[in-house]
Amino acid sequence: MNLADQLQEGLDALGLDLPAATQSKLLAYVALLKKWNATYNLTAIRDENEMVAQHLLDSLSVLPALQESALAARRWADVGSGAGLPGIPLAIVRPDLDMTLIEAVEKKSAFQRQAKIELGLTNITVANGRVEDISGGQFDAVVSRAFAELSDFVRLAGHLLAPDGKLYAMKGLLPEEEISHLPPTWAVVECVKLSVPGLDAQRHLIVLERA
Repeated sequence: MNLADQLQEGLDALGLDLPAATQSKLLAYVALLKKWNATYNLTAIRDENEMVAQHLLDSLSVLPALQESALAARRWADVGSGAGLPGIPLAIVRPDLDMTLIEAVEKKSAFQRQAKIELGLTNITVANGRVEDISGGQFDAVVSRAFAELSDFVRLAGHLLAPDGKLYAMKGLLPEEEISHLPPTWAVVECVKLSVPGLDAQRHLIVLERA
């Protein structure tokens, strides 16, 4: 199966109806990531088909789980963004999102800046620095994908949220032990089981807010 068909099949399974131009931009991101990965080792995944499943579809799997009120014209931050995951795929699919990519490693931020330019992603801001050094109180939502344990996530990134903002942690298995170690100032609002087409692995979205 070619990449375009694989992506279309995965989007259908997620219930996401995306224009052809948006799908082309998602595949252009994969091509750019593969090109840069050969030199800069941005991700351990080398195969384009695996990138579609483990990067694109995994990132986009949160969209069916989110309320529209969390998306439309909202200020998002992706912490420990790495190669721009999940922030870049989300920003491609939802151009109405204001997405800031926070990444401490310069070569990864350089890739993000190049992706922003080549893909014309005017709704993305690249912030190269440690998450704890980024000024806070400005984001409606902060998402992480394999960034840190939940207690570290709230400690390092909690200050970024505006009042009534939420943290979204993308996890594999339901992290019951991590949840039990959360400080009492934070509460789990929701644990959503995600389905990622092409991946035979558990995925969960943990939604947190200040208690």
